[in-house]
Amino acid sequence: MKGLLLKDLYMAKSNILVTIVSLIVLGFGLSVLLEASALLVLAPPCATTAVFISITSDANSKWNKNVITMPVSRSQIIGEKFILYIILSALGIIAALIPCGVLAIFGAEISFASLLLYGSIGVSATLFAGCFSLPCAYFFDPDKSQIVFIMSFLASTGIIVALVLLVNLFIPVKGNILLPFNIVLIIAAIFFFISHKIAVMAYQEKDIT
Repeated sequence: MKGLLLKDLYMAKSNILVTIVSLIVLGFGLSVLLEASALLVLAPPCATTAVFISITSDANSKWNKNVITMPVSRSQIIGEKFILYIILSALGIIAALIPCGVLAIFGAEISFASLLLYGSIGVSATLFAGCFSLPCAYFFDPDKSQIVFIMSFLASTGIIVALVLLVNLFIPVKGNILLPFNIVLIIAAIFFFISHKIAVMAYQEKDIT
């Protein structure tokens, strides 16, 4: 699996670099209009686009036919994409934190609570988007995976709002805003784990020959 991961990181390195640099620049630009920490909502999903480029590239280059002849299981092939997704999400968070840290050094008011809140929202949205779009990339045409991801990300924002409102019925959001969003983050992580199992089952049954 390590070799597969290194292959994808090498193939997508230019895309990853451009995305990270763009997020850093965007973070400084946003600081003029909004709080820079708001970038944490967009940074993780933006950084994960390389995963879907990798899936599409694998399908178009017939890599899927070659990789199944290697000493790796189909579950490892799928697992690598999910691990890559998480790694890129983490890189997106780091990229968003860089301008926040620099601006804080120069006196900008960036609270730790806002970093946690926006980070929780961004990671939750990314996990929800991934749990829908990654399995779909193997159920359906991989060329449409990036479109499905964008639609899934938009849908995930609605899911987060609905879950927060549901949690609010039991735990008032006012005065305790981080807790409901952290609960949603845990739910998103569980859904992401389940989607990995679904994607593995789909890939096990898929005819690649």
